[in-house]
Formats: sequence, C-alpha cells, structure tokens
Amino acid sequence: MTDSSPDKSELGKNGVPARVGIPGRTPYSLDMLLPRMGQSRSAARQTKIRKSVIAASAAIMLFGPTAAVANAEPAPALPADLIAAVTRDLKISPEEYLRRADLGQQVAAFAISAQRQYPQVFGGAWLDDAGKAVVAVAQGPGAEEARKAAESAGFDVRNVAKSEAALRGEKSAFERWLESQPEAVTALVRGAVIDTVNNSIAVRVDQAGLPMPSFVDPARVIVMAPPVAGEQLPQGTAIAEGDNRAALAGGDGYASVGGGSQLRCSFGFNGTDRSGNVVNISAGHCNPDIASAGGSNAATVHELLPQDRRGAQLGVFQKSVLGNQDYSIIRINDSFADRFSNNSVRVPGVAPIAVDGVATPVVGAPVCKSGSRTGFSCGIVNAVDQTVQVGDRELTQSFSANICALPGDSGGPIVTGRLALGISSASSVADYPICEIPNLIGALTGNTPQLFAQPVSVVLSDNPGLRVRTN
Repeated sequence: MTDSSPDKSELGKNGVPARVGIPGRTPYSLDMLLPRMGQSRSAARQTKIRKSVIAASAAIMLFGPTAAVANAEPAPALPADLIAAVTRDLKISPEEYLRRADLGQQVAAFAISAQRQYPQVFGGAWLDDAGKAVVAVAQGPGAEEARKAAESAGFDVRNVAKSEAALRGEKSAFERWLESQPEAVTALVRGAVIDTVNNSIAVRVDQAGLPMPSFVDPARVIVMAPPVAGEQLPQGTAIAEGDNRAALAGGDGYASVGGGSQLRCSFGFNGTDRSGNVVNISAGHCNPDIASAGGSNAATVHELLPQDRRGAQLGVFQKSVLGNQDYSIIRINDSFADRFSNNSVRVPGVAPIAVDGVATPVVGAPVCKSGSRTGFSCGIVNAVDQTVQVGDRELTQSFSANICALPGDSGGPIVTGRLALGISSASSVADYPICEIPNLIGALTGNTPQLFAQPVSVVLSDNPGLRVRTN
C-alpha cells in the first residue's frame, strides 16, 4: 500500500470517501463489517442492509482512560507483523509510531482541560502530518492564557477565526436549516461534521449541486457514494469441541450462533467484568440475536477454526448494544477463562502486542487495527465524536481512521501505540474482496478506505467495573 497518512486539510479526500469506482463496480461507501455464515448468497442479497454516514462533531472526546486489570506479563517490543504494518501504511518507524501515539494522548488530555478553562477561544487540538501537536486558539477572553498554556506544554499554536464552541453552533444551525428543507434535499444529505483542522464545518451529500445555507463554504460540501452491502459467507460447520488450550487474543476469529444465524467476527480486548468474570469486548452487531443477550438462551460464541469450521463453545453474549453504541461483552465460560487471561492483540497465530492502557481518540493520532480477515493495518484518526448512520441506527461518539477492514474484522481491536482505543464497527469498503483494490484506488484518488469504530473508553464508562486487561 502507498502512503496512507491523510492530508487532513482535505476532509473530502480522507474524512469521507467521495464517489469513486472502477469499471464494473459500484462506487464504494460505508458498510457494516458483518459476514453471515448461516445464509446463502442469494438470501444475503435479499437481506442486505443499506447504510449511510452522517458525520457529526469532530470535537475531542471527553472520556478519559478508565481502570484496567493488572497483569504481570511484561510488555514486549512491537511484534514483527505490527512493525510491518506501521512501516507499510504509515511510512514511519516503530519508534515514531510510539512517540506520536504518546503525544496524541498528551494533546487529548490538554484538550479536555482547555475545553473547560478556555471555552470561548479553544478551537481544537490535533496532530499534524509531521506528527506535531497543534492547538487552535481564537480571539477572545482567555486567548493569551490559552496560548501560553499550549506553548508551555510544548505544542504549536495556530490562530483561527472560530472557537470549537462556535463551530458546534454552526453545525446546530445547519441541522435546524436541514429540518426545514423538502425531502428531495434532506434525503441526499448525510450530515455535517466539525472539521477542526480547517476550522469549519463540512457537509456530506450524495450528489453535488444541492442548495446550502450561506454560512456553508461550497468547497466544504463533500460528495460521497451511496452505500452498498457487503458479501455474505457460506455456512460454517460445527465440529467436536476438542481440547485446544492455546491462548486467544484480540484479533483472533470467532463464530457466533443464535437466532438461526451464524456470524464470523474478531475478538476485541480481553478483560473482566465488575464481578471478576473473564470477558472479551467485541462489537454489538456480532451478536446474531441481540435480544437474547444476558438471558438463558443467549447467543453463543465459538472458536473459529480453519475453513470456517465452528469449534468449542467459548462463551455467551452477556450484553450487546446496537444503536447509539456498537459493542458486546462476551462472558467467557470458566473452563476456557485461562485462554483469555492475557492482554494481547495480534494477527491470529503470531506474536502479539501487549496492551498496557486505555486511550482517547484524537485527530491525527496513528492507530492500528487487527482482525481475523486482514490482520494488522494502520492509519490516522481523521474524525472523532461523530455519528454514523447504519441502517436505521445512529452510532454516536464514534471515531474514524483511514484503514481498510473487511467482513470478519468486525469486533476486532484498534490500538494507538500500546493502548486500547476502539472496536472495529463499520467500513467504507466492506464489499471488496481484498484490501489491495480500495487501497490502490485511495492512492490514486485520495479517497482512502475508512474504518469507523466504537471507542473503548465509552464502553468502560457505560459499564462501571468493566476493565481491560493491561500490563
């Protein structure tokens, strides 16, 4: 893959895929990463869910790191597969990757404080293309204090016209304007996003030429493709449970069974619940029977073996949320708890990275995902605290990065440095058979693949006592 570091000055190139395609294919757009193992291809086409993106605020997340489970295992160096992904996708060294990830958390912590202390002038914070921390400051009461605080922290300061609060006001005004428009207009608008780097709002639409209010810059009206559905997978085959005692980590595959369907997904982060039970945090839409979660007939989770064979039952869905959030808490059976008593994220079957904390998404930070379908791949966070419309549901507080992910990667972990950051939820390129195709298109056009994710910090905040395993 060519250099995937986004030019964050062009949200239309990297924040949302614009309409693009190759001969014989539909232009790509957002898809849930959800392969069904229990239905035929013809049934799959009849049950495809149409998805679209509405991007909302790109303000810095207000959720900070939460408690984690101690683990005596020492943190190893980055594994070879992750190093390869970092150098291939980000074109930086492993040391620079770790430095930028750490700096991202420093600027995220500063932003949380600045939002409270300098609400009238704070214009946002991010990492630029060179990996430098930038703090935006508008004119107004407290501007000089905000500037000095940012400079004292070692951050660059950029003068901007509007504070983050003013941009939120513009986005709200646009949403009110949109409510007054006829359906012919509203049906073609995917939403507005606060583009902190450009100190503006950007509007995402299905086609060019739609009327816009006067305060929207025509250059920030971004055309995106209508959504298409992803492929489904053939029926998985159940086999005897066997006696496999190998450890299971974030990025390894699993099969979920319930409600007459089977899905293939990836494990997220290992952890414990408030009662000390061993759990794994994965995606909500990986549960094929959401309503059964936590009940006596809860959908089951099985080890996924080669050729999509379904192995031992490892646990059940203790809780699944699919609406404003997209996460599941999988309760691991006691007989298999030792296999999940690790803080590892990996490409299935190879050396892992040890997770040693929980992070907050910040624009410009480097991130890497792991999944059972495509392994490690890396990119840059290009929007945070946004809303993604998936079918008739809105995934809120999500973040996105220019990373390719395909069906089977869903539910897998996303890290920044060695910190747990998110759970893979939806992709703009889920209908492609391999990542090389959309990656090549992105290199030629600037319309890089987009991965939308559920922040782990939000999951922990919503579930007191839930903890991610760390060093």
